[in-house]
Amino acid sequence: MKTRYTNGGDEHIYVEMDDEMSLDAFFKSLSMSNAVRDANIEGVTEICPANASFQVRFDPDVIHPDDIMARIKELEHKAEDADKRLSTRIIEIPVYYQDPWTHETLMRFRERHQDPTGTDLDYAAKINGYDSAEAFIEAHHSQPWFVSMVGFVAGLPFLYQLVEREKQLEVPKYLRPRTDTPKLTVGYGGCFSCIYSVRGAGGYQMFGITPMPIFDPEQKTSYLKDFMVFFKPGDIVKWKPIDRAEYDRILKEVEANTYAPRIAEVEFDLDAFNADMRGTNAKLLEALNVA
Repeated sequence: MKTRYTNGGDEHIYVEMDDEMSLDAFFKSLSMSNAVRDANIEGVTEICPANASFQVRFDPDVIHPDDIMARIKELEHKAEDADKRLSTRIIEIPVYYQDPWTHETLMRFRERHQDPTGTDLDYAAKINGYDSAEAFIEAHHSQPWFVSMVGFVAGLPFLYQLVEREKQLEVPKYLRPRTDTPKLTVGYGGCFSCIYSVRGAGGYQMFGITPMPIFDPEQKTSYLKDFMVFFKPGDIVKWKPIDRAEYDRILKEVEANTYAPRIAEVEFDLDAFNADMRGTNAKLLEALNVA
């Protein structure tokens, strides 16, 4: 990895860990942005982390751009030496794959898609070498995912698959974005899966929908009373396939404000994961199963 530093206008420094996404780049970015925060540099007003990068906003009347750039560069060695370990949580997210609502939407926008003759799942299966949409769905939900960023749209998580790089699913975004995406759609673009926290425009492939709210600005949802956004970077997700009956049952619990996500506290060690991915994933899933 070669860190790249650039100016973003008059008030921002953009720090990019690598040209491609990886957990190593994520952990270095996390450690370095934390180091900048801990340094309490006078003039810094905001630090915004992303998948494998972060951005620092500063007041140029308080600190010169050259000085803030130099201070940030000095902190890189702390990120390289930092522990790549997190105390975090694994969360089960129910997904109704091949649901009627995302299907209706994707059919309305076929002229914007790479393959207008099928569905988003058919296309994703084909380009990833699977014989059927069902086989692709199995690959999508069988192993856990790592939340590397929350944002772009309020509460929207970017999820990176915890498997060997050669086994990672990859699906390009639509050729032209849609003007509509159902709220809580489970989507895919590039190497990231996501959940659309609100209804709106979008370009990710659509695979299904979850009945579980992940963003509540009014904070009326029982598990969102402390904070309106459910996900945070470092969370680990296990997709759980559900059918229409289970979707309707969970939706009724959500509406009654009695639904509680399945969550377990876990430790994630990047070095241990890189040494034994399957073994690490098995332990993560075991923790969720006994929660």
